Amino acid sequence: MKLSKESRKLSKDLLRASFANGLLDAEQVKKVTDVIVQSKPRNYIGVLKEFSHLIRLEVAKRHAVIESATALNDSEKSNITATIRGKYGADVTTEYKINAALLGGLRVQVGSNVLDASVRSQLDRLATELAA
Repeated sequence: MKLSKESRKLSKDLLRASFANGLLDAEQVKKVTDVIVQSKPRNYIGVLKEFSHLIRLEVAKRHAVIESATALNDSEKSNITATIRGKYGADVTTEYKINAALLGGLRVQVGSNVLDASVRSQLDRLATELAA
């Protein structure tokens, strides 16, 4: 079932109400959810699903996944983390993964933003250019 314009707007308003001091606050999210469940506005299940989707997107904006071909040492990790937090905010969490398919370099994803500076992506780009 498609969500109405009013329900979508309500979900966005609920998301805005879930912030405290510019940061998503778990306690505020719980309070907002409890109010909706108790008041049961029209199509409240759809509103809560959309609200949940918006919360997931907001949490993803604050999580960085850093992939490298080999394990990074602690100083490299701290430099990368500091750079990411300088750009996206101090509350960004980081997760480091090893992906041998990259061959070298890094691939950083924060929310929907992706920075791919890997050897694999450069080789793929070169192969595409040569094929054209």
